Amino acid sequence: MKRNFWLLPLVLLLSLGLVYVLPKAGKIAESAVKMNLPGYLGGWSFEGMAPSKDEIGTLGKDTRFSKAICSKVIAGQQSLSGDLLFDRLDLSIVLSGHDLNTSIHRPERCMPAQGHSIQSSDDVVMKVEGGREFKAKRLHSIQTLKDKETGKPVASFNCLTYYFFVGHDKITNDHLQRTLMDMKDRLVYGRDQRWAYVSTSMWYGKLPWLPQEITEAEADQKMRKFLSEFGERQIAWDQIKP
Repeated sequence: MKRNFWLLPLVLLLSLGLVYVLPKAGKIAESAVKMNLPGYLGGWSFEGMAPSKDEIGTLGKDTRFSKAICSKVIAGQQSLSGDLLFDRLDLSIVLSGHDLNTSIHRPERCMPAQGHSIQSSDDVVMKVEGGREFKAKRLHSIQTLKDKETGKPVASFNCLTYYFFVGHDKITNDHLQRTLMDMKDRLVYGRDQRWAYVSTSMWYGKLPWLPQEITEAEADQKMRKFLSEFGERQIAWDQIKP
């Protein structure tokens, strides 16, 4: 029997197209993520930073941002002058507005504009206290920084990025799954589910400001521990359904 291999992509395309014609819901289901960041968590200090003009201009006006540069003293290491040395991790939470058409999107779509050349992607299971688990997406990339005036490359770093989406009662690392959940919410429950996109990134390898190289395994371990502590504190687990 002849198989209609073209049918599945067509159905998928039509389903995604429904996002633009779905009726507006009357109820708002707020994300389970807490947008107010701590000043200090698990040895990490949080220094808040503003979203970029591109982020503000691309997404809806009611999109909310919580962004921070997180730093933690590296135990047992000092500079030649005796100063403390720090790990750095960038954190970004983007809370979608009420309009699906101007909502958050897959980070793979915008990371190249930030100088990232994505090398690989995989799914990983994150664990937090109390036996809770959720899936995150892990990306390996090479990020090239450019001079703001000339646009010429000035440095390149290996970069590890984790991200996931937190809805009202679900956590997923799959953008398509998140979109289908949005459609179901509007059609079946008559509600808009606000999603928060949580992303963390860290450079590794030979970094010019550190005397010792940070291996990929070390960076991965530090980020997983950070996300475990962050997830325990910043997600309202009483809302999340298994």
